[in-house]
Amino acid sequence: MSQNDLEHGRAIAERVERFVRDVVISYEKDPRATSHGPTDELVAELRGLAREAGLLTPHIDADGSHLSQRATALVLQASGLSPLGPVALNVMAPDEGNMYLLGQVASAAQKRHFLNPLVRGETRSAFFMTEPAEDGGAGADPSMLKTVAVQDGDRWIINGRKAFITGAVGAAVGIVMARTDSGDGKVAATMFLIDLPDPAVRIERVMETIDSSMPGGHSVVVLDNLAVASDQILGAPHEGFRYAQVRLSPARLSHCMRWLGACRRAHEIASAYAIRRHAFGKPLIDHEGVGFMLADNMIALKQAELMIDWCAGVLDTGALGTTESSMTKVAVSEALFGVADRCVQVMGGTGVSGDTVVEQIFREVRAFRIYDGPSEVHRWSLAKAVKRQALSQNLAIKSAYRS
Repeated sequence: MSQNDLEHGRAIAERVERFVRDVVISYEKDPRATSHGPTDELVAELRGLAREAGLLTPHIDADGSHLSQRATALVLQASGLSPLGPVALNVMAPDEGNMYLLGQVASAAQKRHFLNPLVRGETRSAFFMTEPAEDGGAGADPSMLKTVAVQDGDRWIINGRKAFITGAVGAAVGIVMARTDSGDGKVAATMFLIDLPDPAVRIERVMETIDSSMPGGHSVVVLDNLAVASDQILGAPHEGFRYAQVRLSPARLSHCMRWLGACRRAHEIASAYAIRRHAFGKPLIDHEGVGFMLADNMIALKQAELMIDWCAGVLDTGALGTTESSMTKVAVSEALFGVADRCVQVMGGTGVSGDTVVEQIFREVRAFRIYDGPSEVHRWSLAKAVKRQALSQNLAIKSAYRS
């Protein structure tokens, strides 16, 4: 990555920050920002304003090239200063991750049909992987996929149920992950691109969840004899698990970027409150119990920033970065939850009210510790990496002694 790319990203980020602070924040109390995310009407209005400002999908240049991950981090952090910022700028999950995956794997025809409208902010998308726990389906372990796709001539028939599908309501593009038979007896999966709505894709219910920033909310979806043409397979058949990692490593990092911006905003609000609010004869910030919490926030925010930049640098080398993104997802999600929690505590009753956005940020960041892999699953994966490394080092030491 060149210094010019980083400077380009920094310049975009400065414009994004001004737009979010000057325009987007004023919409946070809009009644169209519902418990299931902003309505499509609000999304269209905000994206229209971003388009007018020349900031729609700002991490993808006009020629279709993608900013480096380090430059993208600057832009997405700025977008996250409001929960509505990523929505307005078209850098919100799941669309941002889906655009990245399509850009990496989709054919030219698939990009024209599915990707280009997403980049233009004209459509939304959903990623159909997670399945209901009561069905014994895939969650943090995608190999438990119960949804099945069976080939029937030049098309595939897909049946199953999916859960926690973000943005399924109102989506025009779907990426469906289903179990397929590769013929070698191993568990395999294939990704399929679908146009929505489709009568074979039925929203069973929209779930009530702790977070409320993503358009369409999170749904349980039934796939009932969904027919998909073979030319709508994303990439190669039976490579779904590999493509999931192509998507998930940068997507985990993108979440870290956006929520770092949100927690910076929460820290700003809590700090201003601590200066204005007095107790026992002096401003709250002059009480060590409060001042130290805000000092801890400064430390945690900087540590999160550095961790994100480090992981982004690894991804920019072309490495898959699975271990690095797992480490960053755990460290940043837990550090930012601590920041949001301290902001609520500093602000007392006001912190748990809807009078400021701090309460929403706290809820959103709590959910962040679960989606794209809960901390415990990432730690388990990292522990296996530690074991492999330790065994390798032990064998090397034994070999050295024998020689």
